[in-house]
Amino acid sequence: MDQQITSRHGDVSLRLVKVKDARTLQHELLSNRAWLRPWEATVPGGSISFDMRLGIRRLLQQYRDGSGVPFVVESDGEVCGQLNIWGIARGSLNSATIGYWVAERFAGRGITPTAVALATDIAFTQLRLHRMEICIRPENGPSLRVVEKLGFRYEGLRRHYIHIDGDWRDHYSFALTTEDVPQGVLSRWLQGAAPESAAAIPPADRLRS
Repeated sequence: MDQQITSRHGDVSLRLVKVKDARTLQHELLSNRAWLRPWEATVPGGSISFDMRLGIRRLLQQYRDGSGVPFVVESDGEVCGQLNIWGIARGSLNSATIGYWVAERFAGRGITPTAVALATDIAFTQLRLHRMEICIRPENGPSLRVVEKLGFRYEGLRRHYIHIDGDWRDHYSFALTTEDVPQGVLSRWLQGAAPESAAAIPPADRLRS
């Protein structure tokens, strides 16, 4: 993969994470504990590690192996979060999943949907993937709004899907394929052509959430 893989729109940019980002990212994670904890992946029976240097090295190894692409999200040159394309599957599936976090002080400024759009466009063009998935807890209103804005398609409720904040949590699944966005995710959103109704959650799934 291209070691210079980057993307930018306006003040928002994505670049590959570097080991030297560890101190900044660790500071943001610790400073935003209350904000991030409800959405933070955990390991059953394990403890949360804040050894960011080790975490970044592992992410970069996944990048070298072709199983993930770890980005730093920046706003006007300031680190504001992370976005990872993970679980890359090649062959007949040719898909991946996006996960992300943004520091609280950057919330509500359109940074997250821009970053997700940029990353999905990278996945479909540079990585040549066919499908991108995002899984979101039913309680995570801001992230649900992100997939609504970008027109991700609702695909179902996954029970006890990911270990988050100390327990197995239900998640809604949303996805896009290359056929959905021939003009690109970011371009479609900026043109106001993203169908927010695609992310609508059926009443039956909302009642069970």
